[in-house]
Amino acid sequence: MRAILQRVTKGKVTISGRVTGEINAGLVILLGVGTDDTEADLELLVNKIVNLRIFADAEGKFNLSALDVQAEMLVVSQFTLYADCRKGRRPSFTDAARPEIAAPMCDRFVEKLRALGCKVETGEFGADMLVEIHNSGPVTIWLDTATLAR
Repeated sequence: MRAILQRVTKGKVTISGRVTGEINAGLVILLGVGTDDTEADLELLVNKIVNLRIFADAEGKFNLSALDVQAEMLVVSQFTLYADCRKGRRPSFTDAARPEIAAPMCDRFVEKLRALGCKVETGEFGADMLVEIHNSGPVTIWLDTATLAR
């Protein structure tokens, strides 16, 4: 699984003029599911995200996690995180999981965050979404379970 985390002051997803998810201070999580991803990858990514110390303490140092600051989260499915641009000019997305696999994995990802007490909003899987991100810092972090220590 792959995720881009953006620490934000606020974030919002709009589909056809309708707001489907909106948060205040926290994280916008762009989430991609790959063809080989498992429940172990899902668990690893959830635990890494909620415990990653990317929020400032009173001294301005990155010492606090999303759980510590009760960060709100906006999760947006993003198969394009698996774009393979090595050949030609058109990206290949063959490494992205098919929708019938990816959609339930994204749902379980959100459920696991909520089970940890996180306030989580979402976009809509497969929809054409307008994502508004007010990046704070800016802080943007790329995570890939294929390269994370287990």
